[in-house]
Amino acid sequence: MTSASIHQTAFVLAATLLASVAALPLAHAETAACVSERAAIPVVHYRTVTVDGVDIFYREAGPAGAPTVLLLHGFPTSSHMFRNLIPLLADRYHVIAPDYPGFGESAAPNHKTFAYTFGHYADLVDGLLTQLGLKTYAIYLMDYGAPVGYRLALKHPERVTALIVQNGNAYEEGLKAFWDPIKAYWADGSEAHRAAIDVLVAPETTKFQYTDGVADVSRIDPDNWGHDQPLLDRPGNKDIQLDLFLDYGTNVPLYPKFQAFFRERKPPTLIVWGKNDKIFPADGATPYLRDLPDAELHLLDTGHFALEDKLDEMVPLIRDFLCRKLVSK
Repeated sequence: MTSASIHQTAFVLAATLLASVAALPLAHAETAACVSERAAIPVVHYRTVTVDGVDIFYREAGPAGAPTVLLLHGFPTSSHMFRNLIPLLADRYHVIAPDYPGFGESAAPNHKTFAYTFGHYADLVDGLLTQLGLKTYAIYLMDYGAPVGYRLALKHPERVTALIVQNGNAYEEGLKAFWDPIKAYWADGSEAHRAAIDVLVAPETTKFQYTDGVADVSRIDPDNWGHDQPLLDRPGNKDIQLDLFLDYGTNVPLYPKFQAFFRERKPPTLIVWGKNDKIFPADGATPYLRDLPDAELHLLDTGHFALEDKLDEMVPLIRDFLCRKLVSK
């Protein structure tokens, strides 16, 4: 080997060794970052407490001292609809997501002895929050969650720190053709009109609510209707749901009071709405701006259960909104 070759080989070996040594801190840094990231994953707790004699199941995650975000689900699901959202908020917020009686893992008393009404639901959620010692909260309202949450807001307007509205109605403009058979039921409460809306608890309707208005159905987890439908099919549950459809009519006369709450309290509001929803169409989203002109409105190209399709778009909007309106205070 020539002298030049020896020097060249020595140079290559030295450079390789130096590169290896230089890479060590970076590797350690990357490992530390990965460990830190893993450690930051929030733990979700699944709890049940008794409120006014009825067992209420709820999901809870996040730091106890952080601002609270209350997640209120819609029909025909439960807090299950928030299973993906909760870990994406709970690093920074204390998140509570209850199941109403007759839904999810909460008790489902016989409808003949238990009042399945939205007023009762609001009272029970209020009782849960009281047991947990929560005095202020932002509310995420979806579908049935809107009348439950707005009734709660009327009880304690000073406690509501912000609203996140996702396909949750508070205006008559939002009650379109889908509601015509239900309005007929409101009008007389007859057995004929009750029987006419049985289809709303049928498997095809449950699946429809998740897939209609969605451009790419492969984004929707079929476990959704696989989870909801067996619960709807429990003995006696159809009557629970039909009682609730009848009682939904009591929410409409409260719309002016909900709207007065918006105008008077001016809660920071984010509206993230699936614009292709036939149940609560976008006609019910834009009227919010009449009473909440500073609300942030985003109409998303999806259907009723927007979180199932557009989680990737919604979470940045929600986190940015909460950071600006809650954490920055």
